[in-house]
Amino acid sequence: MLDMAQLACFSATARPGEARRFYGKILGLHLVEETAFALVFDANGTSLRIQKAPAHDPAAHTALGWVAPDLRGMIHRLILKGVRFERYAPLQQDDDAIWTAPGGAQVAWFKDPDGNVISLSEDPR
Repeated sequence: MLDMAQLACFSATARPGEARRFYGKILGLHLVEETAFALVFDANGTSLRIQKAPAHDPAAHTALGWVAPDLRGMIHRLILKGVRFERYAPLQQDDDAIWTAPGGAQVAWFKDPDGNVISLSEDPR
């Protein structure tokens, strides 16, 4: 069924101007469309629809995630653009805020202007 359909991702913002700048200028996504209801970005062939909301309470968990073939390089490039990576007390993260999962995958997290948690990961396989 859905294995043949294209995935679309959704998130929300109460700060559409800041979200447009963050996803477009900082993360480098192409803005496809902006309407009164949403910002729509092309995330490497996946539609990322950031819904405009009068108020937004971000989820406590990861809302979006990207697989980065060069995780450390990506982290350093984003830091140069002003992105701050999160540290979570129960996890042992290295100097670049990377946590290594038991299976060997490496993960780092940051937030968008609305506090939505975004992950970057690299699988060792």
